[in-house]
Amino acid sequence: MTDHLDLCHHFAKFAAEIGYDDLPEDAIEGAKKTILDTLGVTLAASGVEPAVQALVQLLQESGGKPESTVLGFGGKLPAMSAAFANGSMSHCLDFDDQTPWGAHAASSIVPSVFAIAERMGGVPGRTLITAVAIGQDLFARLRCNVGWNQNWNLSSMVGAFSAAASAAHVLGLSAEQTAHALGIASQQSCGTMEVIFATGSDLRGMYAGFTAKGAVIAALLAQKGITGIDTLFEGKAGIFNVYFGGKYDREKMLDGLGVRFLGGTTLYKAWPAVGNSHTYIHATIELMKEKGIAAKDVEAIRAFVGDFTYTMCTPLEVRRAPSTLVDAKMSLPFILGIAASRGKMTIADFSEAALKDPDVLSMAAKVVPVQDPDQNWTFKLPDGRIEIVTRDGRVFGRLGDKIPGNAEAPLTWEQLSEKFVSCASVAAIAPSDAGIARAQMLIREMETLTDATGILRALT
Repeated sequence: MTDHLDLCHHFAKFAAEIGYDDLPEDAIEGAKKTILDTLGVTLAASGVEPAVQALVQLLQESGGKPESTVLGFGGKLPAMSAAFANGSMSHCLDFDDQTPWGAHAASSIVPSVFAIAERMGGVPGRTLITAVAIGQDLFARLRCNVGWNQNWNLSSMVGAFSAAASAAHVLGLSAEQTAHALGIASQQSCGTMEVIFATGSDLRGMYAGFTAKGAVIAALLAQKGITGIDTLFEGKAGIFNVYFGGKYDREKMLDGLGVRFLGGTTLYKAWPAVGNSHTYIHATIELMKEKGIAAKDVEAIRAFVGDFTYTMCTPLEVRRAPSTLVDAKMSLPFILGIAASRGKMTIADFSEAALKDPDVLSMAAKVVPVQDPDQNWTFKLPDGRIEIVTRDGRVFGRLGDKIPGNAEAPLTWEQLSEKFVSCASVAAIAPSDAGIARAQMLIREMETLTDATGILRALT
């Protein structure tokens, strides 16, 4: 690799030339866990989130060659349409995995690679594992080493390139073709954080579908000979100058590329809500257990919030009583209303009925945000801090440390399997128990499969 080459060529060479035998064990494990987790939350979304039904209906009406499976609804659509549908479902419950620094890679990558794989007629498990590991690594390298100001939505902006690289690997594109795919994917690299901060929009949950669709289109166009952008990332009007004001760390992006894979650091969620809230959820549930506080004893819950979590509390009255399921997952008062009133949190706690639950709404109305700059999201997600004031005037506080699903307490295969079963069971068209069990087995043994798309067949 020579220094005058734009980073797109370094990344393309990596994506084209890395093979399964080059992967360390933690990258293989991370990719397989991510596939299990992503397919599960996608299935759940088909039956739980009403907004995706209109999207799938539109795509079905548009028709086309039946190439790739639409999870949870059955049937096949053209690969780009299936990636659009499955990508939209994969993030809309906010139950998909994340990096330790926030942002979501898998919801763009996994729908893309499976759509391409089915279009090809099937690919070996080792190829799919490698493709996912490549995408996870590139996503983390980009996410961690740019000057981000909570302006662009990194999950869709960065996800376009990581998913395109993964899709290109499944197609077996050359390094040159993969570089073209990355350039083409830039046409889908977009989306600002206002989709996260604003209320009342379905797009916050569905944005990964646009990225996954764009990645599939980019890889297929590159395969057809369409050219990209040679100076994609570092040119005068390249991605880094336009999106990040020229603030990026080239050396860190390239450090250990092809040797050290960051996908092994992926975190899997125990609760179906935005990742920044998990420290607060854990602190609330555990504090009430430790101090023997009953829901009826709570007078107020003080949530100490930083820059990002403050947006999850404003406007306060709207956040305390969200009108949509998408907003509910981004509302810290409502999320804590669930945690404190029920002492736990499951997929069923985010339903149309839950939005009107008097116990949850009453508790959410007791959540008071307190601005605290120590809780600002600078790089690593901060440990949330809460205080519970009881009716008799006592005050108890706790940090949300050692959160289930974080690096200090990662979810095991067994826990991920339980999550997968619970997610699959609420799909619009739920797979059979035998199919769910078979899919899990195939994923665990994925490196031995000659055709990994059999996993999807087990789920339909």
